[in-house]
Amino acid sequence: MSSVDSPVIIIGAGMAGLTCAVYLKQAGIAALLIDAADAVGGRVRTDVVGGFQLDRGFQILLTAYPEARRLLNYEALELQRFRSGALIRDQAPNAAAQWMTLLNPFQEPFSVFKTLASPIGTLSDKIRIFELMRRTQELPIDELFRQTPTTTLALLHEIGFSDRMIERFFRPFFGGVFLEDALITSSNFFEFCFRMFFSGDAAVPASGIGAIPAQLAGRLSPAQIRLKTTVSHIDGQTVVLDSGESLTGRAVVLAVDAAQADRLLGVPTASHSELSERLFNHTTCTYFAAPRSIDPPAIPAKKLLLLNTHRSSAIHNIALMSDVAPAYAPADQTLVSVSTQGLETVNETALTERIRLELMEWFGADARHWKHLRTYHLPQALPAYPPVVDTPTSIHQPAVHKPLKLSESLYQCGDQTTYPSLNAAMQTGREVAELIAAH
Repeated sequence: MSSVDSPVIIIGAGMAGLTCAVYLKQAGIAALLIDAADAVGGRVRTDVVGGFQLDRGFQILLTAYPEARRLLNYEALELQRFRSGALIRDQAPNAAAQWMTLLNPFQEPFSVFKTLASPIGTLSDKIRIFELMRRTQELPIDELFRQTPTTTLALLHEIGFSDRMIERFFRPFFGGVFLEDALITSSNFFEFCFRMFFSGDAAVPASGIGAIPAQLAGRLSPAQIRLKTTVSHIDGQTVVLDSGESLTGRAVVLAVDAAQADRLLGVPTASHSELSERLFNHTTCTYFAAPRSIDPPAIPAKKLLLLNTHRSSAIHNIALMSDVAPAYAPADQTLVSVSTQGLETVNETALTERIRLELMEWFGADARHWKHLRTYHLPQALPAYPPVVDTPTSIHQPAVHKPLKLSESLYQCGDQTTYPSLNAAMQTGREVAELIAAH
């Protein structure tokens, strides 16, 4: 029975917490969201800086995500779509850069011959991509995740992709998705991501990625969200705030990351650096303002993600955000997003200068004068998701498929309980709401 006086208390107003609250409201159950931040969204946030919309790290919505399609209003988000594929830069020592294009022929049928002729991989590699498309579409998503996993790299070798295809496409593209270049992420998650990329679009809302959590928050009453509110600990059904205030609900939901959940539950944790290394993959996003629409010399990059095969560089991938979503920048300027992954600490000045020098190699000398807008270093950008090796001969799915119900009155949700993605955050938020409603 719904009770406004003793609502469900959700700690964390990220995508999992917001989703849980929205589904609870649909079931007639009041929920109170508590978050220490100054706005909803968790990792999914957008800042406005000098007329530019800066997402906190390069983020996209895959429109094929089942949970996003189920709950979000895509039309209201005014989704702006990337082209399906990538423009890839490869440069051998003492040689000119080589530009290669790989496009999704299912979305751009006339690109099939260009894709087949691309030097990214062999003809056999291109045929295997079509086979991978078929393979990833066959199984229901739940069944896909129940397969015995290996690493992404091992699966690619098992399928028969050449080293050239792996180094020129899979490592730069999916290394950017997973935020780790070794491709040790679970093969099951790779197959899920591959399916999502090729069966839908990669898009951003016209007003920034933060419009997604804002849309969900808009379905709740303002009284249901308390921001700038830090939780000290929980005691059964009571949530104790740093201010000393206590709140009691009929159920408590932890919609926070694993480290925060451990802290609130009083579970001993490793040091911050150990947690960051063990539980998360890192990324750094550096934004620049360019004075006009730009492309690499003689290579049209309109609405394509730009990848760098040389992963020791400061530039791992580039997105010309305002080419995809014009409202991301003032009318006479271009917003350039540069992603660098794997950095545990960042000297912002040194990194910015290093990126500038590399941008000049990509776009010409004018890049030296592009204005640096902001750098986001995200040491906890994405939960790590490798397969776990229990014995020398057996590999099992990571021990992150955690139970959503911890006790009769305590629940948890978020992508740290399953696989790392917005879809998983929303799925677990919905599933917790359904558990509470059924109880």
